Amino acid sequence: MRRGSCLCGDIRYEVEAEFGPATACHCIQCRKATGSYSIAAPVPRDSLSIKGDPRWFESSPGTRRGFCPDCGSYLFWDEGDGSIWVSLGTVDGATGTRVENHIFCAYKGDYENLTDAVPHHREGWSSEEIE
Repeated sequence: MRRGSCLCGDIRYEVEAEFGPATACHCIQCRKATGSYSIAAPVPRDSLSIKGDPRWFESSPGTRRGFCPDCGSYLFWDEGDGSIWVSLGTVDGATGTRVENHIFCAYKGDYENLTDAVPHHREGWSSEEIE
């Protein structure tokens, strides 16, 4: 079981399932939500137990992001497809997963230098890879 929380500790969560492969997202929404880019991994929605009341923001139709209303920590990304993505920086301890790709690299900040060996996609997961 993995556990995590927001910065102030008002929202805590437990995940019974293993995290899926992590993705680094460089889209404008993730940059605005995190101040840089988001690294998150999916789990089945029914394996996540949340204690506390995150605030949910619909960032695009059908997609919502969960934040702590007190400290502002970005915790979850939910597209309503049965999975929920957990912001890996909020996990207490080891996550058991690794970044397997970067998406929306066409929008990455000019301060970012992507040098890892995983795929860097221009847009979403199925888009062309860029260097």
